[in-house]
Amino acid sequence: MFANSIWALLPPVIAILLALVTKEVYSSLMIGILAGGLLYAQFNPVVALNHVFVDGMIAQVADAGNVGILIFLVVLGSVVMLMNRAGGSAAFGRWASTHVKSKVGAQLATIALGVLIFIDDYFNCLTVGSVMRPVTDKQNVSREKLSYLIDATAAPVCIIAPISSWAAAVTGFVDGANGLTLFIRAIPYNFYAFLTFTMMLVITLGKFDYGPMKKAEHERQIKPLPDPTLGDPSITGAEDQPNPPISQNGRVIHLVLPIFSLILCCVIGMIYTGGFFEGESFVDAFANSDASVGLVLGSMVALFITIIFYLATRVLDFKECMNAIPEGFKSMVPAILILTLAWTLKSMTDSLGAKEYVAGLVEGIAEHGMIMSILPAFVFVIGAFLAFATGTSWGTFGLLIPIVVNAFNSDMSNELMIISISACMAGAVCGDHCSPISDTTIMASAGGECEHIRHVSTQLPYAMTAAAVSFVAYILTGFIRNWVVTLPVGIALMVIVLLAIRSQTAKEG
Repeated sequence: MFANSIWALLPPVIAILLALVTKEVYSSLMIGILAGGLLYAQFNPVVALNHVFVDGMIAQVADAGNVGILIFLVVLGSVVMLMNRAGGSAAFGRWASTHVKSKVGAQLATIALGVLIFIDDYFNCLTVGSVMRPVTDKQNVSREKLSYLIDATAAPVCIIAPISSWAAAVTGFVDGANGLTLFIRAIPYNFYAFLTFTMMLVITLGKFDYGPMKKAEHERQIKPLPDPTLGDPSITGAEDQPNPPISQNGRVIHLVLPIFSLILCCVIGMIYTGGFFEGESFVDAFANSDASVGLVLGSMVALFITIIFYLATRVLDFKECMNAIPEGFKSMVPAILILTLAWTLKSMTDSLGAKEYVAGLVEGIAEHGMIMSILPAFVFVIGAFLAFATGTSWGTFGLLIPIVVNAFNSDMSNELMIISISACMAGAVCGDHCSPISDTTIMASAGGECEHIRHVSTQLPYAMTAAAVSFVAYILTGFIRNWVVTLPVGIALMVIVLLAIRSQTAKEG
């Protein structure tokens, strides 16, 4: 009755609307989950509860890939807590305060680091957050703005980086064609990613904000955080420890070495799972890697390296290192809970056939040859809506990319197929960027230590602005089919729109 119909999209819509209205994410997700269970069971409460907890929550938590992500979060939280306790974060904050002397500089440094860490979006979110939080706090950049900058460089940079877990996922969804070649050819048409980068730079260099973000930035100016270089107990979890939590012997190297170890070990872990040490090429190993397993292996090795380094340099003793590990776990509990609920909600929409319903819409559009030129724009919108409703980019890739490839009979010479696949990826990233139930959005909130709903509500107008300009660019590209023309036009249009918004907000005061 409700399966494979528009009703399948009702549970995530309920959860998202409630979260935006009530500003409370846990209960909103739970209500959405229960709504999905009741629709699946046709309002039989016993069947609904069994479906929610057995087929949904327990199955999601037991999934090997999801367990790997949770372990990675716990280990990463422990590494971040160790860096805080060792004084590495505070030392970096003091060092950065002598080199980054302005709010603009702090934001540009955050963007640059986010672009450099292109391996994986989870890793990006938490690493950039832990490194840049002292710097942005020092310059009174709001936590909402920091979370936006993290979120806006996480998925967008991964989706245009050929060597990333996202590239590996996309190539795995393509049958009948060379997935990596197709991914690389689609990069210049990924308008949402490039326009998001443009937006960040224009807003940062132009020194303006709009919507809820403007209010958040104003609040931070009149009520700044405590000096992060002195250490903040609310950030480190120090209130639970009887001893002074932050070492006074910490140096910048006590942050740089753990971060470098994380990056190197996670890359090695990912190519290891892809068979690099069994003879596969680096590119093929990345394409075939298991990101969740690779990140767990890499982060665990980095954790051991960090502990040994801290013990050797005597910034922390063994007991202090061990005390920091459960504290890091505690710091990740809110993100883990939201992720678990988001995964459960996704399983409810999957069981109702939301993907199949959307797939039918896309196939219906693709069958009409007269509107093929505007297919990329349609695919972008549908991909964004599906990712927004389900909270998953990768699930959107897995659904829409094979449909697009089949619609063009795997003809790699057809430029419109390349454009449509890029529109699918861009739409998925856009929806993921907007959605409060997206795991990347949740990680960005955790990385910026910002209340999740405040992060969602402040970045939504920015993401929607980039989405609107991207939609126009895809309409244009469907007819011109040459990124050399359309990408610069899209960037120019983005700049014009932002300058118009700046002018309007200046008039409003």
